[in-house]
Amino acid sequence: MTSPTAELAPAAPRAATPPTHAAHARSLPTWRLNVMRLGYLLMVVGLALTKGPLFVQGTVASLPVYEGVVAALLGTMSLLALLGLRYPVQMLPLLIFESVWKLIWLAAVAVPHLASGDMSTQMSSVLSSVSLVVVILAVTPWDYVWKRYVRAPGDPWR
Repeated sequence: MTSPTAELAPAAPRAATPPTHAAHARSLPTWRLNVMRLGYLLMVVGLALTKGPLFVQGTVASLPVYEGVVAALLGTMSLLALLGLRYPVQMLPLLIFESVWKLIWLAAVAVPHLASGDMSTQMSSVLSSVSLVVVILAVTPWDYVWKRYVRAPGDPWR
C-alpha cells in the first residue's frame, strides 16, 4: 500500500498575504500617483545635476571620505527615485526618508545657525537645496502614510 501524496494532505493554513501592486495602486488615485512621480522626478534630476558629474568625471574617488559617502548615498537615492517613477507607492519610503532627513537637518543644523546669524556661504547653499523639501512634503500622500505605516498593524514576527 502506498502513502498518500502531498497533494492529498490537508493544506496548512495560509498566512495573510501582503497587498499586491494592484491593491496599492487602487488605494491612491492616478492623479495622486502622478503627483508623487513629480517628486521622484525632482529627486532624479536634482541629484543627477549635482552629484552625477562627480561619478561621470570620476572625481568622486578624490573626495574626502565623508563627502564620498554622501555622494554615494545621494547617487543611490537618485537611482531609487528612478524606480519611484515606475512604482510610486512601493518607493514611498524613499519620499519619507527624503523628507525626514532634510527636516532633521533643517531643525538641528540650519535653524541654530540662522538664529545665531553665522550662516556661511556653504551653509546657505546647502540650505537652499535642502529647502526644496517643501516639494517632497507636498507630493507625499501623508494620509496614506499615516494609514499604511502608522495605523495599520505591523507584519508578524514569525
